[in-house]
Amino acid sequence: MSNSFGRLFRITTFGESHGKAVGVVIDGCPARINIDLTIVQQWLDRRRPGQNDRLTSARRELDRVECLSGIVNDTTIGSPITLMVGNIDQRPSDYQPTVLRPSHADYTYLGKYGLMPPSGGGRASARETVGRVAAAGIAQQVLQTLVPELEFVSWIDSVQNVTCSLTADQLASLNIKQLSANPIPCPDADKAQQMVEVIEQARQDGDTVGGCIALLVRNCPVGLGEPVFDKLEARLAQAMLSVPAVKGFEIGSGFRGTTMRGSQHNDGFAVADDRTITTTSNHSGGVQGGISNGADIYLRVACKPVSTIFQQQQTVDKDGQSVTFKPRGRHDPCVLPRAVVIIEAMAVLVLLDNFLLSRKSNA
Repeated sequence: MSNSFGRLFRITTFGESHGKAVGVVIDGCPARINIDLTIVQQWLDRRRPGQNDRLTSARRELDRVECLSGIVNDTTIGSPITLMVGNIDQRPSDYQPTVLRPSHADYTYLGKYGLMPPSGGGRASARETVGRVAAAGIAQQVLQTLVPELEFVSWIDSVQNVTCSLTADQLASLNIKQLSANPIPCPDADKAQQMVEVIEQARQDGDTVGGCIALLVRNCPVGLGEPVFDKLEARLAQAMLSVPAVKGFEIGSGFRGTTMRGSQHNDGFAVADDRTITTTSNHSGGVQGGISNGADIYLRVACKPVSTIFQQQQTVDKDGQSVTFKPRGRHDPCVLPRAVVIIEAMAVLVLLDNFLLSRKSNA
């Protein structure tokens, strides 16, 4: 089972959904970087459950981070950094250990490992992403030291059939305050309220909904990524598709680009007022030939509806016997409100890893 991601800045997550703790070991973090663990905590606070009973899981986890190694006197020392978060509200009794839950990892785990995953999905649970988000809280501070102008902005772009209606120019100028002013992180206030209503209705129906998350990376330096197998968009795609519930990835014009002609899609080059080379459009999404071109990186990911619905379903147990199944437990009616920070976290991890790789190859 692979539990690691990254080449130079490498993370290994650990723990199960209803085990004693979850967390991450970070290897390859540069030494002598000042780290504020309260910033790491702020990242975790954005993804923790129990924030809004109408929109997210009612599981009450404080997600308080503890640093076990690698940081001394608020400074990285070059050795592995271990961050741990205790599970204080686990309820393994909510799960039936022999039932193959529809669209869950129960059957595939059984086929691959010869056993069912631990209660709550074990490593397949979104609880595993605590380690990723904690690692991003470190990675962001490293990036701020190395590339201080870099900026990440992420938001909910759609929920089911409700889609953010801001123009490309409006999205390009987004700021964090626009996102925090709404009940969920969507910059379109009217659509944000409609999204809340869709999620609340799904919860009342014992059902779930999905949607899309969008992310902008501003002021990315030119030259990150490789031309062949390690294209920057390929690394970003792998990162995003590794997140639970993510079923689709697109960058720049994405699938919409298939409806355009090359004469419409090509990003022309021009010289800006400061004499730097820039593009006149950004259908490429900030990456050309697998390498960042200095324009904003723009990507979207599609998240399926949560598989756990509070309705009766027909399924089978691990012995192949038909059963009628209605889940218990506490689950999100929609992953999007808590998944925004996870998508942002994976982008931060990819960008830092690629920046360190680029710096090493140019040394």
